[in-house]
Amino acid sequence: MRAPGLAMILKLIKTTTAASAAAWSALWTFPAILLSSFIIAWAAEAAQFLMAQGLALAILAWLQTLPEFAVEAVIAWQAGKDPSKTALVLANFTGSLRLLVGLGWPMIYFVAAAFGWKRERRFMTVELDAEHSVEVFGLFLPIAYFTFIWWKGTLTAWDALPLIGTYALYLWILWKIPPRDDEGEALEDLGIVPRRVLMMPPRMRNAAILTLFFAGGGILFFAAHPFLDSMLAIATSLGVSTFVFVQWVAPFLSEFPEKLSAFYWARKVRTANIALMNMVSSNINQWSILSAMIPILFVISAGELRPLTFDAHQRAEILLTILQSFVGFLLLLNLQLKMHEALILFVLWAVQFAMPSWRGPMIYVYLAWCAVELVRLVVSGHAPPAWRGLRTTLKERFS
Repeated sequence: MRAPGLAMILKLIKTTTAASAAAWSALWTFPAILLSSFIIAWAAEAAQFLMAQGLALAILAWLQTLPEFAVEAVIAWQAGKDPSKTALVLANFTGSLRLLVGLGWPMIYFVAAAFGWKRERRFMTVELDAEHSVEVFGLFLPIAYFTFIWWKGTLTAWDALPLIGTYALYLWILWKIPPRDDEGEALEDLGIVPRRVLMMPPRMRNAAILTLFFAGGGILFFAAHPFLDSMLAIATSLGVSTFVFVQWVAPFLSEFPEKLSAFYWARKVRTANIALMNMVSSNINQWSILSAMIPILFVISAGELRPLTFDAHQRAEILLTILQSFVGFLLLLNLQLKMHEALILFVLWAVQFAMPSWRGPMIYVYLAWCAVELVRLVVSGHAPPAWRGLRTTLKERFS
């Protein structure tokens, strides 16, 4: 009887020691995540003068969402072995998307508004450029396809093809947009690091930008997993449930680089639109490529071609996420984000976060908001600025 008891004690000590070590690793992983976010943001700021700003932000979004991809990949692989974990796949996916729109977008506005009020004593509106119309409609395409996925109640490996296709189309259009031609005017808005990089000779400048991208991405790649493990250990020690952690805590931590970069740009006020497009690029990335990765890994792990099937609760989670993102798309059709829009986005997210039982009624709230925005669009009698901007951009690049 002593041997099994001793083995159990040793196992408990080993588990406790591992959890403690994981928690303490936050002391180096958290600063590493901060450093990587700044390095990648500097690279993206400089790169926007050498390629389309949207393309630079798309690359940035790829690097920033590496932790989110890692978390979702592990969960999707486990679900292939154990179908009962399908709920966790949807929890992480929908939670991360709702965090971006409900917390990320308003955070950008209020940070920019706070710094803008400090300088000019007035409330501001985040104004987007005409070329940002590509990102706005790039968000619409995967949302539209995911509405079909919600309707049929399954996510299959075949769904990955159109989802990847929408992202490829988005990148191709961004590739056709030329870099900014107002370098002299905009250099003064840059931080000291990207400004020094752009002042280098062309070869050294390009090498420096690539080095910053790879250095930031490398630090993020090696620090992401232990960072999440350390945060999981801390959350577990605080008694946070697995489902809550997977839906809200893990996405918040894995999206931390995006939020840090967004704060870095939003505090400059004039670059708040870059911060918002950084977040929108991450939305597009997750709606398309991340969601396409899930069924592929699920099938490989399961060893057979079978779909992820959603129950009524999971379909409701998907629908709530679709409607929230669609509201965001409708708001950006005017190429603006205003104070009351940011405030309502945040309040509605906070309600569903604080009171999970209200998520059913929240679907109808978002649905009503969508209806109001669509009616306003029809009553206005003219095409929204984002549509005009998209047509102009495509005409200039593909005529």
